[in-house]
Amino acid sequence: MEFLKSLGFDPIMLGAQILNFLIIFYLLKRFLYKPVMDMVKKREDKITEGLKQAQEAAKTLENALFMEKKILSKAQNESQKLIEDAKSQAQELSLQMEENAKAQTQKLITDAYSQIQQETAEVERRLSEKTSLLAREILSKSLSGIFSQGEQKKVVEKALKNIKKAD
Repeated sequence: MEFLKSLGFDPIMLGAQILNFLIIFYLLKRFLYKPVMDMVKKREDKITEGLKQAQEAAKTLENALFMEKKILSKAQNESQKLIEDAKSQAQELSLQMEENAKAQTQKLITDAYSQIQQETAEVERRLSEKTSLLAREILSKSLSGIFSQGEQKKVVEKALKNIKKAD
């Protein structure tokens, strides 16, 4: 023991220090350990809850991104369909306008042809009348010295009937 005393070791002080340590340990365990452990437990629970919320947020974000892609894909498909429908309608409208233009052109041609035929018939009728009048005058003047006026009339009428039959 002297050896220990030469090193500065005092057994009474060691006992007092052990007693002080046990008292402080008891007091810390009794009054401080439980609140500190509760605080650590609460902190651990908060961290766990935060991790769960972060995982849920990540899942929600992933789901939102998936829905965004799905909606964008659907919107692209719908816009593509609308563009195709618009092109189809434009093509149909173009064909319909072309058909209408052809029909109107054909109607104009038919109407013009009909009008030309009517005008030609009218011109032929007038020409026939003028020709008949001219033939009557020529015959009347030609036959005025040869036949009497009554005979001239009969010859002219007969000649005009023959001309009309020839037409």
